[in-house]
Amino acid sequence: MKKTAISLLATLALVCCIDAVAKEARLTDAAVAQRLIEESISSYPGNCPCPYNAARNGSRCGKRSAYNRGGGYAPLCFKEDVDKEMVEEYRRQNKG
Repeated sequence: MKKTAISLLATLALVCCIDAVAKEARLTDAAVAQRLIEESISSYPGNCPCPYNAARNGSRCGKRSAYNRGGGYAPLCFKEDVDKEMVEEYRRQNKG
């Protein structure tokens, strides 16, 4: 009886610890937005997705970036580009 009670308490403590770690592992909205921005930039085939990126010659892309040009690619470059729906969709797809 005593061994069963100790075993039950140990299992309960383990479950509580796992639940606490899982809650801590959840990314903040800002962290999800940053991941979405990084994924968007890395998927761009050229070297000037965002105004703050560097062109081949080392200069800032600025208005030459895909972000500032109409049509074609529209990369996410700034946290303001990521809305709540994008964050929720990321969480649905990545379970976190």
